[in-house]
Amino acid sequence: MKRPKQVVSVWMFLFKPSTTFLHHLFPYKMQTLLNNFSLDVPAGWLKIETIDMHTGGEPLRVFISGLPAVEGGTVLEKRRYFKERLDFIRTGIMWEPRGHADMYGAVISPSSDADLDVFFLHNEGYSTMCGHAVIALTRLVLETGIVRKEGDHPELVFNVPAGKIYARATVKDGKVGDVSFRNVPSFLYLADQEITVPGMGRVKFDVAYGGAFYAFVEAAHLQLDLDGAHYNQLIDYGRRIKHAVMNNFTIRHPFEEDLSFLYGTIFTGGARGKGHHSRNVCIFAEGEVDRSATGSGVSARAALHYAKGTLKQHETIIIESITGSTMGVTVRELTRLGQHNAVVPEVSGTAFVTGRHTFYFDPEDPFKEGFIFR
Repeated sequence: MKRPKQVVSVWMFLFKPSTTFLHHLFPYKMQTLLNNFSLDVPAGWLKIETIDMHTGGEPLRVFISGLPAVEGGTVLEKRRYFKERLDFIRTGIMWEPRGHADMYGAVISPSSDADLDVFFLHNEGYSTMCGHAVIALTRLVLETGIVRKEGDHPELVFNVPAGKIYARATVKDGKVGDVSFRNVPSFLYLADQEITVPGMGRVKFDVAYGGAFYAFVEAAHLQLDLDGAHYNQLIDYGRRIKHAVMNNFTIRHPFEEDLSFLYGTIFTGGARGKGHHSRNVCIFAEGEVDRSATGSGVSARAALHYAKGTLKQHETIIIESITGSTMGVTVRELTRLGQHNAVVPEVSGTAFVTGRHTFYFDPEDPFKEGFIFR
């Protein structure tokens, strides 16, 4: 299917950047030097190329070329291979000086039984599911033609570590707008628990699963404000609660040991936008702050609210993030996962492109594998 010119121009700019802006910044001789500049990469340097995007303000760095072969028949095998043999690429691309403590990444590869296999990277390691990444990847692969689909509402299937994700896009004139996806079965794992957190006292929480396990805590009980001004306090409290729960409770997925861990803490509170249900802020991995409303997090919230009788099947709620961006979530189906009553959530959001990057790994660079301050 031929893509409209306006869409091609967006992606062609990323793959062949314009130099017009240089003419406004540099004298003629400098323009000539810059326009003709090329970097001869010595043998032994690793060259990695990415497309960067965001969903609701949360970044996504997608590897598009330069990765060594990632072996494995399933997405979990591929993730395990990458973790054991190529983790220096994760730290080198996610951490400084190429990234930052809140960078997030995705590795895509061909799949034997889906449109793509995908696994996810962050400052601490590897996650099991990522909703904001699914939304961004849907736009990326459809608009670039990595996966070609017909119609105004094309559907994609992604294999992620947590299972199969079914995404659907709204396309107009070749441009992807809203994206929704049906997540893996999600369930309430621990209800109405209480724990002593060092430096904080007694904290009430629930644990729910939406492709990853999260501890949910009401911000008002801790006198926390869910905004950027309290970013550092949210990180501090989120990490303390996560580690306290991990040290005192067993987190076990009904089928996969690789999914059996607490991924983060999500603070919930009142909405600020008209017609919105609530706001939440997710502190995950090693103190990363999700700028979006967290796709797997709102899925877990849908399961939690349904289990407690505060959300009905087919009812949609809009949840805000720390940036004020939103995701919608709906309980579409009722099911079971192992011994757990579960729901199938549908999450919606939008994503945007921010750029293309070429990164080099100089073997003599003492910081080639990155560093992190957090």
